[in-house]
Amino acid sequence: MGRTRIVIMGAAGRDFHNFQVVYRDDPSVEVVAFTATQIPGIDNRLYPPALAGPLYPEGITIVPESALARVILEHRVHQVVFAYSDISHEEVMHRASLAMANGADFVILGPERTMLKAAIPVISVCAVRTGCGKSGLTERIWEILDGRSVRAVVLRHPMPYSDLSRMRVERFASMGDLDRYGCTVEEREEYEHFVSKGIVVYAGVDYQAVLKEAQEEAQVILWDGGNNDFPFLRPDLEIVVLDPHRSGHERLYHPGEVNLRRAHVLVINKLDSARPEDVRCLEDSVAQLNPSATVVRTASRISVQRPEEIRGKRVLVVEDGPTLTHGGMPFGAGVLAARMHGASEIVDPRPFAAGSIKACLESYPHLRLALPAVGYFPEQLRDLEASVASTPCDLVLVATPIDLTRLIKIPQPTQRVVYRIEELGGPTIEDVVSEFLERCPLIFESSQAGTNPGQRDP
Repeated sequence: MGRTRIVIMGAAGRDFHNFQVVYRDDPSVEVVAFTATQIPGIDNRLYPPALAGPLYPEGITIVPESALARVILEHRVHQVVFAYSDISHEEVMHRASLAMANGADFVILGPERTMLKAAIPVISVCAVRTGCGKSGLTERIWEILDGRSVRAVVLRHPMPYSDLSRMRVERFASMGDLDRYGCTVEEREEYEHFVSKGIVVYAGVDYQAVLKEAQEEAQVILWDGGNNDFPFLRPDLEIVVLDPHRSGHERLYHPGEVNLRRAHVLVINKLDSARPEDVRCLEDSVAQLNPSATVVRTASRISVQRPEEIRGKRVLVVEDGPTLTHGGMPFGAGVLAARMHGASEIVDPRPFAAGSIKACLESYPHLRLALPAVGYFPEQLRDLEASVASTPCDLVLVATPIDLTRLIKIPQPTQRVVYRIEELGGPTIEDVVSEFLERCPLIFESSQAGTNPGQRDP
């Protein structure tokens, strides 16, 4: 009957992983193309032969998602495999309808088919939407493990935005590594805050190879699941973060609802800034969709170094890019800090945006209180610098997880906004981790004895 012809719809992450794990070495299948969306500048590339394997000596074409119908018809595609995240159920079905109307089946691979099995225990931290606070939680878990002499590394959901052929396995243990790999702003936002605290981070394209290296130097792997995707590794403890600022979204987005229903532990974050009625709505979802999960309640404490300097000032807020864009949040910690400390005005950045930043704001019309720190490619970073510089304000509040002033010049006075997970009552994150360690006695005993044959110098 010939090979089954497949197109994989993605955004340079889950799509590549699904290919590597499920399709790469299957001679009954021919992946004719990847489509790309969500992230600018990742289409019109080639998935290289070195990663694609012997069945694909020419590599695999990556085309814009807008070309999907044409590709289905030209290649007589049998199946369209959907493989990206943080998208509403409604939008998923629009894509399904397009695929089916053009003659293809529509397929979504589930967690069990795509998860890799680690040789050491795995704690996963995922979310129901981008920007819920999962990375802060991962950091907190790492601190608890480190305090008990348990060596952990972080495996991060992929962000392969540059040359795929040199991104099979990436290991970040220093700021120099971030420079050496040519990380974008978005990558730095996910890696830098870990690395600055001495936490080793792994990422890449081929997660079988990534896992093989990571588990050689750790006793526990922390999976930090970006873009609300479900884990690439089979977790021994599955933690999912919920955001009451977007209450109701936990039922409406893929694969956030999958994460909610699967979780062993659900963390309701940002209780210090959420409305009580939104928290109650979220609790109703938990009670209905996953009543057996342990529920932990946390605050996302916001702080600035000199809060008195905000009062009475016209403030431009620069926030984490993905949280505002495909995460759908109109604001983040920076806007909350400006309000908390009495800014006279939060400046609308739209009239002063330049180039690709202007186009980005036009694509996300809900953004009028904050400028997203996007810099997927050098031109976009230059446009971000120009946009900030041209905005009339007394102060720039930088609420990104990185020190943005290391990457762009900001002529106005600046202040960093930082945020940290804080448990509210019990059970706590430490309770959850303690119970996990009790179920993994060999890890705990070996760490207490100081024996860690996999230890590796940074």
